[in-house]
Amino acid sequence: MTAALSFTREEHPALIPASDRAVFLENPGFGKVFTDHMVTIRYAEGKGWHDAKVTARAPLVLDPATAVLHYAQEIFEGLKAYRLPDGGAALFRADANARRFQESARRMAMAELPEDLFLQSCRELVAADRDWIPEAEGGALYLRPFMFASEVFLGVKPASEYLYMVIASSVGAYFKTPTGVTLWVSDDYTRAAPGGTGAAKCGGNYASSLIAQQEAIREGCDQVVFLDAVERRWIEELGGMNIFFVFEDGSMQTPPLGGTILPGITRESLMLLARDEGLTIREEPYSIDQWEADAASGRLRESFACGTAAVVTPIGRVRGRTRDFRIGNGGIGVATDRLKARLVDIQRGLAPDPHGWMERLF
Repeated sequence: MTAALSFTREEHPALIPASDRAVFLENPGFGKVFTDHMVTIRYAEGKGWHDAKVTARAPLVLDPATAVLHYAQEIFEGLKAYRLPDGGAALFRADANARRFQESARRMAMAELPEDLFLQSCRELVAADRDWIPEAEGGALYLRPFMFASEVFLGVKPASEYLYMVIASSVGAYFKTPTGVTLWVSDDYTRAAPGGTGAAKCGGNYASSLIAQQEAIREGCDQVVFLDAVERRWIEELGGMNIFFVFEDGSMQTPPLGGTILPGITRESLMLLARDEGLTIREEPYSIDQWEADAASGRLRESFACGTAAVVTPIGRVRGRTRDFRIGNGGIGVATDRLKARLVDIQRGLAPDPHGWMERLF
């Protein structure tokens, strides 16, 4: 049974020296500095989940006919372990990531990893690589659980074998921009359509967004913002983040999920924190034309994007082929700054955790 599955930890043959690790942690950037270990668990029809290991991080050897390379059955998650003031560490809402991982697997017709195995795999990796958690402000240990179809075959059907893995990366701030980011409104491309995989955290969603992100960079913008696939009118999300709008009366709005938007864990957390303060939060459609009009009139005071990697990022300007408008003062607004501070203080153990989001590991 899954509950009885234990992890085998293999001895690492050559850990990165502490002196080298210290250099890496001085300025890790994002997604470039990787830790010593990784977790692997295998699945096979008729056998279930088995062979759970913590091993030295190493390249994979794949047969050219491995199913994921041809039919893209792949999902992933992203979560962080934070250094606490007393030197310990804690995970933020890993149970929510575990549930979303199961939902993504269900949508992609993949084997569903039990929640307890997901959580234990993250704990095991943090325990093995605890010295890789940065202590600098804005730093964290970013965990990347992922799973792919590992069966060797050519045929259009759900695979019968999967490999689940977790790797970790020491990270700093995602955006270096001191003021608000600039968004490019994509007219030619959409991220997801009704009935598609927009609510699943699968690589295909991100792959299809890259051409629009490439266009945004060419236009001198930081990120792309996508409109809905049906009317090309309603704001959905950025290439990898959810979006919020803050109005002059203090209320907030964010696009409703509905199957085309990723149900962000940071998104949900910010909504709960805002409601704790008595703020009104609406999950309602918001059009690109209304966004521009409200920004011009002053009804809209702030906009921000959010996600595990970037946490909370103010939006200062929105551009497109036929539009160019500024949000508020172009930087971080009062409400955005306050909500970000509340969330970050909880994550770093600097403030009470009223919702029980943090799991202390050591």
